Amino acid sequence: MEMTLLINGEERTCAGSFEVHDPAREGEIVGQAAAASAADAEDAVGAAQAAWPAWAALSATERAQLALKALDGLDADTGEIAEILSRENGKVRFEAELDLQGFLGRFHQAAAFAPALDEPGRIDGPPFATTIEHVPAGVVTIIVPFNWPLAILAASLPYALMAGNTVVVKPPPTTPLSMVRTLRQVALALPPGVLNVVTGADEVVGPVVVGDPRVKHVCFTGSVGAGRRIMAMATPNLTRVTLELGGNDPAIVLGDAVLDEAALGRLASATFMTTGQVCMAVKRLYVPRRRFDEVVSGLRTVLAGTRVGCGLDPGVTMGPLHTRRQRDFVVELRDEARNAGAEVTEFGEYAGTDGHDGHYLLPALVLDPPRDTRIVTEEQFGPVLPVLPYDDEAEAVAQANDTWSGLCSSVWSGDTEHAMAVAKQLRTGVTFFNNHSATAVDERAPFGGFNQSGLGRELGMEGLLEFTETHVLSVPS
Repeated sequence: MEMTLLINGEERTCAGSFEVHDPAREGEIVGQAAAASAADAEDAVGAAQAAWPAWAALSATERAQLALKALDGLDADTGEIAEILSRENGKVRFEAELDLQGFLGRFHQAAAFAPALDEPGRIDGPPFATTIEHVPAGVVTIIVPFNWPLAILAASLPYALMAGNTVVVKPPPTTPLSMVRTLRQVALALPPGVLNVVTGADEVVGPVVVGDPRVKHVCFTGSVGAGRRIMAMATPNLTRVTLELGGNDPAIVLGDAVLDEAALGRLASATFMTTGQVCMAVKRLYVPRRRFDEVVSGLRTVLAGTRVGCGLDPGVTMGPLHTRRQRDFVVELRDEARNAGAEVTEFGEYAGTDGHDGHYLLPALVLDPPRDTRIVTEEQFGPVLPVLPYDDEAEAVAQANDTWSGLCSSVWSGDTEHAMAVAKQLRTGVTFFNNHSATAVDERAPFGGFNQSGLGRELGMEGLLEFTETHVLSVPS
């Protein structure tokens, strides 16, 4: 499978290419992706800049209609796109299908907000008659990670387009094939240059699509370290950035929580979905000491049926980690906690593999590790969960907030008022109730984090305004 770049409404081949590997079968090549040069990236930015005036001149309602029209028939390609995504990412096929569904759904949600941009705000009465409008920023670069590439892209792409910006998308180097396959139709259906897609090495493409002075806004999702590098590249031009970075999400089980089979299933899914490789997954679980054994026993029952293997194999419930480096990092954190005295228990079984032909790892619980071990203080981004007992709620809240991050959190309780009182003390951008992670997100609300978990917001009306500049027109009255 070989892909091309998408620049100015046309497919472009490259002299160079790079291999995309299957994390479930080490050494197996899924396909070839085009390796853009710096000149290709400059052409993409130039095409977006040239297309911007005409696209910005349309009303937001017109842009939303064109964007939705560009999706026509894409859902018929779901099966093939999901298979490609599963092979290059490693996730189970069901999750790959959800990824594409999330992409489509977020376009429609953005379209529901877009018409509001066509209605400027007004302040009437002496001494001025003032109009407040939100105008397009210009060229926007969007850089996405490997784990949920299509859904994460759609947290910003439709909002940027419908706000009147033209876009350059930089897919992740390890999962570019499904994204290019999906965006080809959209890019070719929109006016030339409105949507451009450039695959290639970060060190080649990144400095151009971030550092070019014609780029007015950069939207990046990824690690904290990579976010800092994006900010550094954007700084010389004072380019605005939206950053959705990592999270060390706490989940607090309160003493009155109802932990039936359904609740425990949601808790396990919120932790181990996509092999734990979700920025908003549960990363630390705080449990009342008197209910500790109950919670651990319940999670053991849920996790016992885990089948780890190739995401396309029937019956597999968890795929491999995306890279061997990440697998080794998670193992390092797990073993460090074990060596520090924590009990570590793995669950499930390998299905159709001995665990060594891909980046596989069985899910594990790490019980009561020392609070200064890295499994507690760092984002593991893998299928290993520290379970931490506490003696009072104030202690749990303090420990939950004692972190570099602030993306998401959750409170588990049978009393909404009680849960709300605890939730208001948590320093995160989103707090869920009796649920957590991507399946619990309200797509109508803004999403983003505190502290080192990011800057700005995606989704919701705030996510749309993120890609605009505020223009005030004031006339003496």
